[in-house]
Amino acid sequence: MATTASTRRQFLSLLGLSAVAVSCGTTATGATSGKGQTKTLRYQGWAGQVTLPELAEDLGYLEDVKLKWVGNTISGPQDIQSAATGQIDFGGAFNGAVVKLAANNAPIKAVISYYGSDKYAYNGFYVLKDSPIRSARDLIGKKVGMNTLGAHAEAMLDIYLQRGGLSQAEIGKVEPLVVPPVNTEQSLRQKQIDVAVLGGILRDKALATGGIRPLFTDHELLGSFSAGTYVMTDRFLKQNPDTARIFVTAVGRAIEWSRSTPREEVIARMTDIVKKRGRNEETAPLKYWRSNGVAETAGRITGKELQLWIDWLVERGDIQKGQVTLSDLYTNEFNGNQKSSAAAKSGS
Repeated sequence: MATTASTRRQFLSLLGLSAVAVSCGTTATGATSGKGQTKTLRYQGWAGQVTLPELAEDLGYLEDVKLKWVGNTISGPQDIQSAATGQIDFGGAFNGAVVKLAANNAPIKAVISYYGSDKYAYNGFYVLKDSPIRSARDLIGKKVGMNTLGAHAEAMLDIYLQRGGLSQAEIGKVEPLVVPPVNTEQSLRQKQIDVAVLGGILRDKALATGGIRPLFTDHELLGSFSAGTYVMTDRFLKQNPDTARIFVTAVGRAIEWSRSTPREEVIARMTDIVKKRGRNEETAPLKYWRSNGVAETAGRITGKELQLWIDWLVERGDIQKGQVTLSDLYTNEFNGNQKSSAAAKSGS
């Protein structure tokens, strides 16, 4: 199992795209407005997991729109980068990564929240039970394994280290490493890393095995919040408004279905989806699913979940003040689900 070292403090460097490279991206569908709208959406999945669009399709919410799986990813930044350049039709990532990509002049819009943090759905930073690591300062010189750099996990690590009183020089001595999610628990137990970032079903599976303890969680840091959004390019939305509306509304319905349906039924449905698609994936971890963690009704975006990271990136000096305009960054126009009161006030 290989790991890749971070070039420290080049936060979100995976999204350091040139304006030219990104703005030249197309949807590669040849779709036009009206009857020429595409009915097939290319996307990347996650091994052993069921994404909300996949769930929405299985529930019949996508109507005549079909999903076309083109492969798997373990990186939100890579996923939205692929969407921005037209290799896929939608991608999802941590909102800080979405902000940074937009700051690099990517012609994208966030259209719906798809994951977040609550008391059930959260990312934890775990150490072995007998580890001497007890505080932020104990992480100096240590290795932290996470799914990708420049995204949710690295942002939470930075916040934790800052709140722990570490200087930028000291923070630079903490080493985040890329470790595939399915290997992260094993890497921790074999002491290849000192801290493992675990979330969702992989977290609960590791906790059930025992022998680890949490150092901190993102829920402890920031409370309940929607953490990531699906994005589509401005071009795609202009050319395929009806398809986009079906897609976004379907994902919103899937969020509410999973929220209101008995947990055992949701797990059974997801297990069936994984078995039917025949990608040679393990289904056992799905039994640990508990929540998607989306804060707002049907994933509607209020703006605050993006403004948080605009402000934070400006404060860090990663982007300039005014470089990203919140109103241009997201839209609820394609979400046909009923507005929550908060979304009604600040969304479109």
